[in-house]
Amino acid sequence: MKYKRILLKLSGEALMGEQQYGIDSNRLIQYAQEIKEVAALGVEVAVVIGGGNIFRGVQAEQVGLDRVQGDYMGMLATVINSMALQSALEKLGVYTRLLSGLNIQQVCEPYIRRRAVRHLEKGRVVIFGAGTGNPYFTTDSAASLRAIEIEADVVLKGTRVDGIYSADPEKNPDAIFYRNISFKDVFEKGLNVMDMTAFTLCKENGLSIIVFDMNTQGNLKRLVQGEEIGTLVSMDDIAEGLQETVDQLQAKQNK
Repeated sequence: MKYKRILLKLSGEALMGEQQYGIDSNRLIQYAQEIKEVAALGVEVAVVIGGGNIFRGVQAEQVGLDRVQGDYMGMLATVINSMALQSALEKLGVYTRLLSGLNIQQVCEPYIRRRAVRHLEKGRVVIFGAGTGNPYFTTDSAASLRAIEIEADVVLKGTRVDGIYSADPEKNPDAIFYRNISFKDVFEKGLNVMDMTAFTLCKENGLSIIVFDMNTQGNLKRLVQGEEIGTLVSMDDIAEGLQETVDQLQAKQNK
């Protein structure tokens, strides 16, 4: 296996599937099956899920609610999604633990770093709910922070697109796809990978990010086995070296 321990970041919106709101059961089962296959390979899997399919904290101000109150509401939405994924995984026979940044003892354990690591070492899929437990921080920031704390090898950001482009590929068919890119270039090009706090955390701690299409069946498994899927964001020297190799190969093909 290329990676021993991963942090998988899923968006809440992805759980909607083709719906306009809530959780699509087929998409939920698909994700659970993908995670099960990876865990069966011996990879230690931690997961962070957003809550945008239910409520986003930034929506609070738009309807006149206090932003802090709205952020806590968003955290509770992530717990609902986390509970749904936990249930789907356990129906497939996967041992899981749900750890929360908020104290909700009836449904999940409080987040304790050493406990989380121990669960992973025992082969349990660990789901982190309620973000960081603090307002004004996104689930992207929670994913980066938890990944650093548990010493994950990589952050895998599952999306509905196959990687990072120079522009939105759904709106601009001429958008350029990046197979490998450095943190520096992401900053300079103003590409939207994660929020700035999350992205900076990964950069300062040398934690690579891979953005990939989670909705394509088998992608997660192939990725952890070492296939080049999606876009790798890594430290400057590594990413630039990889991109140089890709450019050389493309130049030879064009001759």
